[in-house]
Amino acid sequence: MGWRAELTLAVIFLTRLPLSLRHGPDPAMHARCMGWFPLVGAGIGLAGGGVLAAALALHLPPLAGGLLALGAMALLTGALHEDGLADLADGLGGGRTRERALEIMRDSRVGSFGALALVLVVGVRAAALAAFLSPAVAVAALVMGGAVSRALLPVIAWTMEPARKDGLAAAQGSPPGRRVVLALALAAAVAVASAASAGLPWAVPALAAGAGAAGAGAVALMALRRLKGYTGDVFGAAQQVAETAVLLALAAAAAAP
Repeated sequence: MGWRAELTLAVIFLTRLPLSLRHGPDPAMHARCMGWFPLVGAGIGLAGGGVLAAALALHLPPLAGGLLALGAMALLTGALHEDGLADLADGLGGGRTRERALEIMRDSRVGSFGALALVLVVGVRAAALAAFLSPAVAVAALVMGGAVSRALLPVIAWTMEPARKDGLAAAQGSPPGRRVVLALALAAAVAVASAASAGLPWAVPALAAGAGAAGAGAVALMALRRLKGYTGDVFGAAQQVAETAVLLALAAAAAAP
């Protein structure tokens, strides 16, 4: 079915855009489509960046513009990753054992740990966006954050085992190594192109990649220690933490003398 079908499936998986495949995907395509996650993430970041640029053009406060951009991105994705972050925070915060943590994560209700995690991550990301003095740099940061954070999800799926034998993560499967390489290459290309378009130094893409990898790696290690593997909620939390780390690192670099 080719790369177009894989890219379409990645868009279907990560967003609420009304797309469909002419023929149903074979099970292996769900894993292969993860190689295209960075392109979809870049598009999501660009959409948020457009909302932020429009808000700043209307002379709205930068913090309000950042919150509107994050809201638009959550609307586009159906808050897929935010839901995973909240579930993982509730599970790890309220579950003393692996089994209890996984049980809590299946509960659709948001608890105190999940609510706190959402408030912190949304607030920190909005504050980071408000710190950028140039709308072009803020848009580039959102595009980089969207691509880099989602490129790390196939890395997690490739290096770890699912924590459950059922569920979204197990059904997705482990991507082939070539698709992992594709995801990382696409994220690197997006980061370099975004930095160049905003007139940023060449070191910025490396900074974004390092910060994102540190954020996603921390979530993955925590999941490995507490859950003995990854779940769909781990994917969502890793994406949110990685994107937050990218925005914070770039905001700090932009503010440095």
